[in-house]
Amino acid sequence: MLWLVVVVGLWSHAGALDNGLAKIPTMGWLHWERFMCNINCDTDPENCISERLFMQMADVMVDEGWRDAGYRYVCIDDCWMYSSRDARGRLQADPGRFPGGIKKLADYVHSRGLKLGIYADVGKTTCAGYPGSLGHYDMDAQTFAEWEVDLLKFDGCSMDWTLLGEGYVNMSKALNRTGRQILYSCEWPLYEWRFQKPNYTAIGETCNQWRNLPDVYDSWSSIKSILDWTATHQDVVVPSAGPGGWNDPDMLVIGNFGLSPDQEESQMALWAIMAAPLLMSNDLRAISPRSKQLLQNRHIIGISQDPLGKQGYRTTKVDRFEVWERPLSNSKLAIAVLNRQEIGGPRTFSLQETPGWKMCKPHCQVTQILPKYEEMGLKTGHQVCVNPSGTAVVIITPSSQAKFRINEMHLLEKVEVL
Repeated sequence: MLWLVVVVGLWSHAGALDNGLAKIPTMGWLHWERFMCNINCDTDPENCISERLFMQMADVMVDEGWRDAGYRYVCIDDCWMYSSRDARGRLQADPGRFPGGIKKLADYVHSRGLKLGIYADVGKTTCAGYPGSLGHYDMDAQTFAEWEVDLLKFDGCSMDWTLLGEGYVNMSKALNRTGRQILYSCEWPLYEWRFQKPNYTAIGETCNQWRNLPDVYDSWSSIKSILDWTATHQDVVVPSAGPGGWNDPDMLVIGNFGLSPDQEESQMALWAIMAAPLLMSNDLRAISPRSKQLLQNRHIIGISQDPLGKQGYRTTKVDRFEVWERPLSNSKLAIAVLNRQEIGGPRTFSLQETPGWKMCKPHCQVTQILPKYEEMGLKTGHQVCVNPSGTAVVIITPSSQAKFRINEMHLLEKVEVL
């Protein structure tokens, strides 16, 4: 039995935050998953949360081709702050770990042609117990603007959930009042889902990207749980995404310890299909050549950054395969085939079983992206071979006789096909 999600048109992108940012998904590096709240600079100076770590990452991003591949944001997460505000009530960086302060770090990052992101919290304290922004939204927004910060990740710990929306909206307005363009990354729906379905129209009008789920872990089970949740709720979350505002399934953990090479390809492929921000959390100073090549794969990045700005979705589940599809500009379609079977060897899957292949009348130009790039030519049908827990990705382009009317697609319905 095959369950097929037929999309006749899922997208009715709500009004996005009008600050001129995030017209395509954000790309960069974020410290949290790999380095967490390591503040032990005396015993672990190479890996503690300090200005040295972020300067080194900025250098590597420029010298090793990450900036040129599109990764532009160097983002600080929790644990950068001192334990209390200064005499004027302003947030301050820990002076031992950030002796030059955040403005000096921002200047350095900017001098390398990159942008700096920072972390704060909508509530009384951050998740790690540092000062939160509750009651200080305007002051903190102005502080970040004076430091010339380019992105704010705004968490949601230590806050009454009924006040989350008000807090996130107030900080959004405070950021806009500074006159500086600061990309606004929210965790509003993450903290609200446990109580009620979030209002994604309001979230999209407030934030440039937003987390729906708890932190990603360096494990295949964590990646699978994110994919499962997203597919289950895609009728709610997919319409909210588009230029100016994106669903954020959390960091890329490629290049760490928990994923096999095939699983790394699966995360990269599905994050691109989902139009997710590509924020790596790894040690770029010591990443393997294979992981680096994958993260810098210009063809996958091209899917991620496609200007049409449509989030992909799961369309088919059959025989332990999942098919995810994303409409692209110029009437193209990206198809990712994920092999959810984790025993045995590679298995083949026919693209004729995907909803998107209906556009191929009489044939389509097929370009294979993963596991390796290859121009396959015009095809009336095509099979992909997929390793256990791996993903094959192709882009199909219809012949001139049958352009797929992607922009007219307007309804999501589930159909049981025997």
